[in-house]
Amino acid sequence: MFVKSLYTKHFFKNYGVPEKDSRSNLTNSAPVITRTYSTFKQREARLVSWVPHQGTVFTKGSKNGFGPTFCLFLLMLSVTSIKMAPIPDLKVPVIWVLGGPGSGKGTQCDRIVAKYGFTHLSSGDLLRAEVASGSARGKELTAIMERGELVPVEVVLELLKEAIIKALPTSTGFLIDGYPREKEQGILFEKNVAPVNLVLYFEASDETLVKRLMGRALTSGRVDDNEETIKKRLHTFNTHNDQVIAQYPDKLKKINAERSPDEIFNDVTSYLDPLVK
Repeated sequence: MFVKSLYTKHFFKNYGVPEKDSRSNLTNSAPVITRTYSTFKQREARLVSWVPHQGTVFTKGSKNGFGPTFCLFLLMLSVTSIKMAPIPDLKVPVIWVLGGPGSGKGTQCDRIVAKYGFTHLSSGDLLRAEVASGSARGKELTAIMERGELVPVEVVLELLKEAIIKALPTSTGFLIDGYPREKEQGILFEKNVAPVNLVLYFEASDETLVKRLMGRALTSGRVDDNEETIKKRLHTFNTHNDQVIAQYPDKLKKINAERSPDEIFNDVTSYLDPLVK
């Protein structure tokens, strides 16, 4: 998109921005600015080295006519649009595991990992691990959450993608637990990370899920395990999940999650066995 936006038939404009000006235009913490600017400069060098084969390179400084908003736009556009692309030649299955709170999908994921050796990835776990690592990105995530803001979907996708690439040499497949939560997240995942092979949806009535979660509340002490809050969580989940699964009728497998774990897992294996043979 960056190339298509700025490249014309005869020339490509490289809007050069002095480093001190780029840094002063960013509002992030110093480590995040350093990492972002370094990433941009590396990709800019590769991009500009490619463009001369297509036309003529022109460079224009930002001091004369380009304000901080436009310069920041170019910086972030180049980083995100060039960076995000599907993982090439992914030979193992990618499976989304969906289900409301209390559906038992966590238990089934554990059994899938034990039987098939799949890599189990949870976006929530990845975010918590990144924060705990103390990295520049983790500190930025901490700041975002402390402000009560939602973590950008691009960051979640980046974490998932990095985890998949890291595990790829030894993994036999990937379970993406509780993601996507919304229709747009699914579209972006397939566009920027990998196509999904199967969508497992562990389905149970709200009545059953409320009963299970209320039972858990007796021992967990979780403040969000009261009946009113649980019903709100389920309403939110159902609203978004219905839109997600409607997008994948050919890949969707609904599993009755009101039965025993063994009965549920029998259904799971009937869907997974053909993928690993």
